[in-house]
Amino acid sequence: METGYITTPFGRRSMTLALVKRQVETKQDLADRSVDKWRVFRDVGDARSRLGLQDRALAVLNALLSFYPATELGSDKNLIVFPSNAQLSARANGIAGTTLRKCLGVLVEAGIIIRKDSPNGKRYARKGDEGAIEDAYGFSLAPLLARAAEFAALAQDVAAEQRRFRAMKDRLTVVRRDVRKLITVGMEEGLPGDWVAAEDYFVELVGRFSRRPTLQDLAASLDEMTLLHDEVSNMLEVQEEVGKNDGNGIANGCHIQNSNTDSCNEFEPRFEKKQGERSEPTKRTGRKGEPEVFPLSMVLRACPEMTAYGPGGSIGSWREMMAAAVTIRQMLGVSPSAYEEACEILGQTGAAIAIGCILERTSHINSAGGYLRDLTAKARRGEFSLGPMLFAQLRANSLPRRASA
Repeated sequence: METGYITTPFGRRSMTLALVKRQVETKQDLADRSVDKWRVFRDVGDARSRLGLQDRALAVLNALLSFYPATELGSDKNLIVFPSNAQLSARANGIAGTTLRKCLGVLVEAGIIIRKDSPNGKRYARKGDEGAIEDAYGFSLAPLLARAAEFAALAQDVAAEQRRFRAMKDRLTVVRRDVRKLITVGMEEGLPGDWVAAEDYFVELVGRFSRRPTLQDLAASLDEMTLLHDEVSNMLEVQEEVGKNDGNGIANGCHIQNSNTDSCNEFEPRFEKKQGERSEPTKRTGRKGEPEVFPLSMVLRACPEMTAYGPGGSIGSWREMMAAAVTIRQMLGVSPSAYEEACEILGQTGAAIAIGCILERTSHINSAGGYLRDLTAKARRGEFSLGPMLFAQLRANSLPRRASA
């Protein structure tokens, strides 16, 4: 076989260890076999993204194969073709000479063909007395035969990835549509919750979609859009449940009459009222004056560090979350008066959410107490809503996951 001898390129083209290794591996992998040259060509074309080949390189490979007289590439046959550049260019749709040489180099580097240069760099064949080719100089197609199974496996892998890509893209389209319509329902029906913040997050997320996404891009976008879908769905489903939990938290608690920082019921705000006067329920301010309602699961995803401060290192209810907020309040040095004021303006769950978000951003906040007082003052003036803060924290927590996808 012509692959039994390691050849080096003519002229200034350098020889590399990788080229030596490919020639040795080709020789070792050649067995008593044959394969349809056009079938291998189709597999190489399907796997071109994995092999680093562009369309023009495939056109040159197609031209090279057209100079091989038989349909089957066999180990018992001469696998070297020796067309001139002019002949190759003519069969490769008139490709320019510079581009032709570049494509040939790409095919060699990819291990698709092997150069076998003559002493003077020309491509030709020597024939014996009976007209059979005894020796030839040009390009060996032996790698196509030796790597036929590898190319077929790569082509199948690429096809499977394309199927996953299409399925994931369809899924993202459906989830995106569902989120858009669910947010519209919440806004048009005037349901409790910061739907404007949810819509802003949705628009920002869609704006980050790549025009030519990879499978990893789609997976990251689908992950974030699914998270938003879950939270928006919960905002629609748990309105009554959250309202009951908040009402029970107020009804079962007691008022704070002192500033004892060790009190386990500190999350209950203090209301000053005259004798015989009815207590007004805590009012939470949100956009358009509605109370801000968020699913507990959404809050814990946005503020995962709170979980460690819950009873037994976990949080399973709003009351446990508010208890955890008291512990965090003490740790951050927030005064009882600042926290009570936040409870009166934001509501007890709202104040706990604010504490959780502050905990997540402690490295960026100089004074937690001052920051909470500033948020409370803005909420009193109608300039602050928990929704944007919560969705911003959700988005910030999703960044590491996207980077690792």
